[in-house]
Amino acid sequence: MTCDSRAVDQYEHDLELELDGAVELRPGAIAAGGALLTVAVVLTALNLRPAITSVGPLLGEMRGALGASATWAGVLTTLPGLCFAAAGLTAPWLARRFGLGRAISVALVTLIVGLVVRVLDGPFVVLSGTLVATAGIALINVLIPVVIKGSFPAQVGLMTGVYTAALQGGGALGSAVTPVLDDVFGGWRSALGGWALLAVLALAAWLLAGRGLGRVTVETPAAGKGGSLLRNRLAWTVTLFFGCQAFLAYVVMGWLPEVFIDNGVSKGNAGLLLGLISLIAVPISLFVSPMAARSNSQSGWIVGLGVLGITGVAGLLIDPGFAPLLWSVLVGLGMSVFSLALTVIALRARNPEDTARLSGMAQGLGYLLAGVGPFLFGLLHDVTGGWTLPWAMVLGVYLVQMVMGALAGRNRYV
Repeated sequence: MTCDSRAVDQYEHDLELELDGAVELRPGAIAAGGALLTVAVVLTALNLRPAITSVGPLLGEMRGALGASATWAGVLTTLPGLCFAAAGLTAPWLARRFGLGRAISVALVTLIVGLVVRVLDGPFVVLSGTLVATAGIALINVLIPVVIKGSFPAQVGLMTGVYTAALQGGGALGSAVTPVLDDVFGGWRSALGGWALLAVLALAAWLLAGRGLGRVTVETPAAGKGGSLLRNRLAWTVTLFFGCQAFLAYVVMGWLPEVFIDNGVSKGNAGLLLGLISLIAVPISLFVSPMAARSNSQSGWIVGLGVLGITGVAGLLIDPGFAPLLWSVLVGLGMSVFSLALTVIALRARNPEDTARLSGMAQGLGYLLAGVGPFLFGLLHDVTGGWTLPWAMVLGVYLVQMVMGALAGRNRYV
């Protein structure tokens, strides 16, 4: 059986839309889809990664100043994944209660508060502020795609590409610019807190652009005619594939700069290398994923990117300082499988209802798995005092990802 046209259409329209159900917007939402709303979407997308990627290049400095352990750093880098897993429970309620534009504004205020609070005091305040900031990001992750689908119905593909590029670009800025801010302002607190200004700009844009957006209804589908997906083997395969790639991504975003710095790479260059990893994903998302979606199977694409990524991780295991640019390029290509993970979610379901159910399961449980990754990486580093065992763990997870991805990429349906 070949992949039917409806599944391909579902991919093209919903590739980046992390929705847990059907969406309804007021007619005024369509009229709001102008230049100002585009600016608001872009500014908001730029804020979805710096709070996370800005920490990696300064992690060693923060630990030294706060007297914190690698286990503490693991908890710090674990929080985003756990927040992302819980976001789907709160975002629909906010959108129904306050309206889409106001809900995004509330999420941005939450982000601003978290970014400011986390630089005010010691280790536990840093953790608390990071939890608040990433909770705001997690809400936005769910709500912005709703805006794109409802306000740009004739330009979903274009706006999704713009949104993805801005998101990845924000991640690159966070890792590349933060070390510069650290040098200019003379400390990690000002460097991290300064990112709140970008969130303030996005908030100002939403206060203007969000007026035309109405309330949104996002309903979680019932178990469906096929029964609960928790008893579906393919659904678990897709979930494990998504969870493993997210696990690896959060380990890299949280710890790779620290690994490079510990192996002789300067703080500034370590941040630039992490930024490069984020940028590499942009062309993969825009060009490779559509080609993979039109193939009878996505397994070959998934395994191919996995081979590149696992080669980069092997280099980091053997000698991180030998060829950091090469290792970063390879790891970045491997992490680009994220876009294929979203593709697989769309293509393994026959209709929008099953797609929503599979997306909710894969992303909800998958991000829970992802949240464990940075903590385990830091814990293993704390116990062993080195980086060999943590990277060996990453290699093991990578192998599971490739196997699960190859199985999930076959042309079947939940």
